[in-house]
Amino acid sequence: MLLAIPLLAIPLVVYNLLAFTRGDIWATTVSTVDMVRGDQFTLSAGGLLVVVSLLLLFIEILKSTRTGTGSIVDHLMSVLVFVICLVEFLLLAPAATETFFILTAMALVDVIAGFSITIRAARRDISVDPNAL
Repeated sequence: MLLAIPLLAIPLVVYNLLAFTRGDIWATTVSTVDMVRGDQFTLSAGGLLVVVSLLLLFIEILKSTRTGTGSIVDHLMSVLVFVICLVEFLLLAPAATETFFILTAMALVDVIAGFSITIRAARRDISVDPNAL
């Protein structure tokens, strides 16, 4: 049953904990790396959260290739995460940031990819004999 918990709920919870307790920290510099050409690459907290969320989205897409009743619960939970993200983005001021918008878009991609991959996999599992009709 733990596999049914969408991994994109983790960045949603982290975002909410930090945004509603510490304010707008997403532009804060997390790391700076000197580049070969002499410039500096700066990674913000929001950028780090987006990168971690992308990795979790990849795992979610891999999870969506499973078939069975557990995958239905997983898809419904992913829809719930997307709805929560959408409502927060539209109604709450701390969620009206570029970082949260990208998290919401990832949740939408998770929902669409999950259902699309599951439908595609289910079509492969069904074999119909054209001579039987």
